[in-house]
Amino acid sequence: MGQGDTDTAISVPGTKLAAVCDVYEGRLTRAKEHWGADLFTTRDYREVLARKDVDTVIVATPDHWHARIAAEAMEAGKDVYVQKPMVKQWQDGHRLIETSRRTGRILQVGSQRVSSVIYKKAQELYRAGSIGTLNAVEAWIDRNSAIGAWRYSIPPDASPATIDWDRFLGDAPKRPFDPQRLFQWRNWNDYGTGVAGDLFVHLFSGIHFVLGSLGPTRVFAAGGIYFWKGDRDAPDIMVGLYDYPKTDSHPAFNLALRVNFVCGGPETGRFHFTGSEGVMTIGDGVSLSKPPKETEPGETAGSFSKETAEKIMAQHRARYPEHPVTAATMPEADEESYLAPPDYSDDFEHHTTFFNAVRSRQPVVEDATFGLRAAGPALLANLSYYEGRIKHWDPVAMRVVED
Repeated sequence: MGQGDTDTAISVPGTKLAAVCDVYEGRLTRAKEHWGADLFTTRDYREVLARKDVDTVIVATPDHWHARIAAEAMEAGKDVYVQKPMVKQWQDGHRLIETSRRTGRILQVGSQRVSSVIYKKAQELYRAGSIGTLNAVEAWIDRNSAIGAWRYSIPPDASPATIDWDRFLGDAPKRPFDPQRLFQWRNWNDYGTGVAGDLFVHLFSGIHFVLGSLGPTRVFAAGGIYFWKGDRDAPDIMVGLYDYPKTDSHPAFNLALRVNFVCGGPETGRFHFTGSEGVMTIGDGVSLSKPPKETEPGETAGSFSKETAEKIMAQHRARYPEHPVTAATMPEADEESYLAPPDYSDDFEHHTTFFNAVRSRQPVVEDATFGLRAAGPALLANLSYYEGRIKHWDPVAMRVVED
């Protein structure tokens, strides 16, 4: 992800790559091959933070390093683009909020949906009342590949000589050298945040941006390791249920999330916002679907005796005379669709947003507060899953509410 982020970042006009850090020597070799033999590379991120020619940093490390490097970078006077989830422990989110405010540094979390023209259109449609009163949201991501399930390649030269193992571990529990834990780190809770931290956070970010929501108050999650078994402790399927309270921007509603790495069908992801007047779907674009207006309320006369049924139908038809449907009177389907251009990149938009903020010193949408409000409910999903019970969250104070 760091390489992809960097390629996108340096495609934004006015940016230049100054340095790269990684604990694996092969990645540093790749960096020089890809971006130039004169590029400064190091295994120690502090050498990057000490450089005067570095204005911003991209933190695309395993999750357990996000908060520490992001905080130290801001203390060193750097603006920060940090991959999601912003933090591995929700408590660290408050540290980053405070550090960003105190140092005046820009921090943007790398969930690109908040910069997407698609989600901006969905936000506009929702605020215009296009689906009536919201009552439920469901979102899902299905994957059907080994790479999708974090089974990344392990290089044959992986060894203590080519990898700074102790630096990778950082504050994680000490363990003997095991390259699988480095190159497939998302599979272990020592370093990653599983399905919830990798993908629920994307879903929360999109939902919160569209609705202007601060987050849920109650969380319950379930799942398991059903297909990608072996050396891992993070589930390959997770579902989450969330209660959202009424706010000025939306009514109370229920949210259902699902991520499945055991999908036997095509890989896909969708959002459905269900309201009293229709459904808004976000996928490759935004679509609105509204059922034809009911011309009569219907009846259940058939469940009564013949005599009673005849009386019910007589009353019903007196109020709602029958009108045979013809080609001219067929109800129209009310559907709208909005698509981004074929070459559109929300990644590019998100990095452009970040660098524009770096230059203007204007705030970004997905700052540390937004980042914690997206990461917090996702991290609670993990707590709920492993503890087997409902967890409570204060979306305003951004804290766990203890039972």
